[in-house]
Parts: sequence; structure tokens; C-alpha cells
Amino acid sequence: MKSEQFVRNAYHCILQNDFKGALQWFEAAAAEDPDSAEIHYRCSVTYARSGRLDKAFEHAKLACELDPWKSEYLLNLQHLQSMRLVQEAKKVIDSGVAPASELYQMVSVLKEAVRLDPLCEEAYIWLAVAYSQLNEHAQAIASLKEVIALQPQDQGLIDMLDQLKNRLSVYLHDS
Repeated sequence: MKSEQFVRNAYHCILQNDFKGALQWFEAAAAEDPDSAEIHYRCSVTYARSGRLDKAFEHAKLACELDPWKSEYLLNLQHLQSMRLVQEAKKVIDSGVAPASELYQMVSVLKEAVRLDPLCEEAYIWLAVAYSQLNEHAQAIASLKEVIALQPQDQGLIDMLDQLKNRLSVYLHDS
């Protein structure tokens, strides 16, 4: 079948770090065999690795619709949903001008991102940042400890935790 050769070509491109070429081959395979959940899944993963979340999500959703019982397809879709939520929250939090009500809404968004993908480190980090901006330093520290449990050797996270602890100390002292 042609689609199998297209998938092999896509993996050949991936091995050569040619993700653009790989995506073209995966798209050709999906066009040749549109009912293949596996092809849509592989295409989704490659789009995600290329930073194209909308296309990744589109193919992940198709894979789940075509084979709703395959757990890795669902996990991929949830991971992509989590990444989308983190991007949404990041824009608001990073603006630096969001009112508290909007920050609390982003806390809810980030909690949903963590629920969808408990290994999404970025969600925990942005949750810590949001809590810190809300002067909820204990919650920020707790969120950061979650991500440190996932990456215990990351010195940047450990430094961030120390900064949050200092902010909490100053906040308690000033109160």
C-alpha cells in the first residue's frame, strides 16, 4: 500500500531532522489512507514536535475519532489540549497587566491543563507564576514543588523555588 511507503519516507526524513519533509509525507499518507488512525496519530506527533499545535490537535482528534479505544491516541490528544491551555494562560500571565479575576481564571485553566496532562511541567511552572502574582506564595511553592518532583536536577527550578520562598518570607514579614 502506498501509505505505508509514505510513512517510511516520513520516518526517513525524521532521521535526517527534516521535519518539514516528514510532515509532507505524513500528509500524503493521510490523504492516501484517511481512515488510518495510526497515520493521523503519527502525523499529530510530528506536527507537535514542529510546534504546530493546531495541526497536531486536528490530527490527534481524528485519530481518537477513528479509534477511540487506543489509549495512546487519547493521551496524545490530552497532552495537546494541555499545551493549548498553557499557551492561553501564558499569554495572559506574561502580559503583566491582568487583573486578579483574570489571573484566577488562568489558575483554573492551568489546573485543567495539569488534570489533562499531569506530566506537563510548563503548566506547573505557569501555575506557580500565576499564584505568585496573586500573592498566594504558598500555593506557588506547592506548584513548583510538583514540577521539581518531575525534574529534581533542574537548577533553574530550584532557584525559582528559593525566590518564591524569599517572597513568601518578605510577604509574611510585611503583613
